[in-house]
Amino acid sequence: MNNTPTTAAKGYQNYGAYLRKKYNNQRVYKVIVDGGFSCPNRDGNKGYGGCTYCNVDSFTPEISRTALTMKKQLIEGMERAKNHYKADKFIVYFQPNSNTYAPVSILKPMYDEALSVNTEKVVGFSVGTRPDCIDAEKVALLESYCDRFDVDLEMGMESIYDETLEQINRGCSHSEFIKTVELLKDSPIDLCVHTVFGFPWETREMMLNYIHEINRFPQIKFVKFHHLHIVEGSIMGVKYKREPFKLFTLEEYTDLLCELIPLLRPDIVIQRLFGISDWDLLIAPNWGLKKTQIQSYMEQEIERRGIVQGSLYKEAEFRL
Repeated sequence: MNNTPTTAAKGYQNYGAYLRKKYNNQRVYKVIVDGGFSCPNRDGNKGYGGCTYCNVDSFTPEISRTALTMKKQLIEGMERAKNHYKADKFIVYFQPNSNTYAPVSILKPMYDEALSVNTEKVVGFSVGTRPDCIDAEKVALLESYCDRFDVDLEMGMESIYDETLEQINRGCSHSEFIKTVELLKDSPIDLCVHTVFGFPWETREMMLNYIHEINRFPQIKFVKFHHLHIVEGSIMGVKYKREPFKLFTLEEYTDLLCELIPLLRPDIVIQRLFGISDWDLLIAPNWGLKKTQIQSYMEQEIERRGIVQGSLYKEAEFRL
């Protein structure tokens, strides 16, 4: 099977088209599972309170927050995806918190349990985590599933600037991110990198430099782009209510996407153009549109402007 992504009419390597091509037009959906993990930036290992923009619930569907067991979460999630979206196959997705933040002796039984649910319909295994929660032993564990599933490790880069990482109380440096990326060199694991655009002290040029940094690493196969949004229950949310600061409008963020997509290495698949929390947790920016409407607006603008991923990509080494 030819799994090389092809730029779709949307102008960028979009994840939906990638999945359809890879799995012979079958409908493949991620099913989120909450394994009850913590984070070293929350439990006191590195700090308390987490990253200043973060409220874990804002990134997790309610069903995953309320189900009692992993098995129940997965069964209900798969059933919902099958009934609502006509899903044929599934990717088991450990999303909330840092899902490698435990010894391998604990991780393996949890992963095994999750991947034992509806195994004949599961094609992928996705694990979200932080750079400082990955080591060679955990990479080896994830690689042990690659003979049965397509495995991807989703890792938060957020910003490439240590000054920003310190200001948002990230608890790890960009050099730690790079060290972890290097662990995955020549690995069968697919790496997905998560970024946040719009920290008010970063300039547009600084944000575009994220793309040059991502381009440097051939092991990065997927990216998720998020704009900074402020949620209830976060430290940044408290600060924003006291003294609001500049955030992207929909038009401004779309302009940025249209500038960065042509710079992005053409083989990288974009899993997400933006991220936004549920309405009950969102403080700002409120663009007044549903997620599907936001997606549609962005894609229409990308198409209208003739944006093509990689059209301005230059294979040159970037240094901070």
